[in-house]
Amino acid sequence: MNVRYSIVAALCLLMLSASVATAAPLTLVRDVRLWTAPDHTRLVFDLNRPMNYKLFRLHKPERIVIDMQQTSLKADTGKLALPDPVIQSMRHGVSAHHGLRMVIDVKEQVQPRSFLLKPLHGKPYRLVVDLMRREKMHKTAAAGRHKHGIVIAVDAGHGGEDPGAIGPHHVMEKNVTLAVAKKLARKINSYPGMKARLIRKGDYFVPLRRRVYLARKMHADMMISIHADSVRTRTVQGASAYTLSERGATPGRAARALAAKENAADQIGGVSAQEQADDPLVSRILGDMFRRDSLNSSQILAEKVLKRLKRVGPIKYSRPKRARFYVLGAMEIPSVLVELDYISNPKREKALKSRKHQSQLAAALFDASVDFFRKMGRLKKAENRRVKAHLSSAVDPGLMTAMMDHQ
Repeated sequence: MNVRYSIVAALCLLMLSASVATAAPLTLVRDVRLWTAPDHTRLVFDLNRPMNYKLFRLHKPERIVIDMQQTSLKADTGKLALPDPVIQSMRHGVSAHHGLRMVIDVKEQVQPRSFLLKPLHGKPYRLVVDLMRREKMHKTAAAGRHKHGIVIAVDAGHGGEDPGAIGPHHVMEKNVTLAVAKKLARKINSYPGMKARLIRKGDYFVPLRRRVYLARKMHADMMISIHADSVRTRTVQGASAYTLSERGATPGRAARALAAKENAADQIGGVSAQEQADDPLVSRILGDMFRRDSLNSSQILAEKVLKRLKRVGPIKYSRPKRARFYVLGAMEIPSVLVELDYISNPKREKALKSRKHQSQLAAALFDASVDFFRKMGRLKKAENRRVKAHLSSAVDPGLMTAMMDHQ
């Protein structure tokens, strides 16, 4: 009797345990976002807790399958802007063990990579899935091999999952920086002997090391990284310019705090372990003299930037500051990080949103670029090459030479 009772009790306990396991709370997918970049499409799934998942490819037709264990979809995938250059459509269903299966129909063979992110800076647990385009990856790596006179890398800060600073009326830094960057690029491209290359052309995330890598691949002669600052005190205003410091920041907490905030962009935007690995180009050691000359050139550039920005709005610091910004890691390229203003100030936020003021800021950065290359004695040579190319088919060679010598 006791044995029979023990067996029954054990069976009941086993059934209860199984019931509890079956009733374990599900992970919820609360939101899904999509970001389209030139070389990949990124999907981000917001989760209320971590979960286990498997990702694999199927062919003929091409699809990416994600099996999320003990997970339920509570987000509306119909709001996604599909189709995009990579994804044709998405569908979902229930998989084994109370799981969620996402099926992504893709237009071409892609190389998927995925990783989970822990909660950070107000972001929840996230599953990030990048669908890398093979052909675009090759073309992106090959971009910029042919120089067009002076090449300026224009870097719009933040993007995609990383909005940057957000103003009191919800104006996002990533949108302001991209708008100014595009206006600046148009001005540069209209000037003889100069060519702009945008690091980021749309609303998508670019890791900091990738920005440095792209500037090098573009054979940039200069780099301007555009940002907008934010602090708790809403009355603070004014633009500032920063250059790279190898030995820490300018004395004072402000420069160190700003560098730490900007360098945290990778954690917010989402960077895989593969992307976190040091790029050998970024990590290489440059000669002391070469490095010193480049940093001195960056200082001159920053001074030109502040001089021009002073004409279109308030200035926070009259002299350039120094700090260890990852995005300025290409030490052989004269580079400056510009904080256009404080988006946390309601008045300045309104100005930063204004197309007119954005154009004024872009014009100031353009004028500073021209000032810098003239100071370095490079712009006139580039202008002469462009004029020679334009006149060579219509002007007698001897006369053209005399004209150029006269300049």
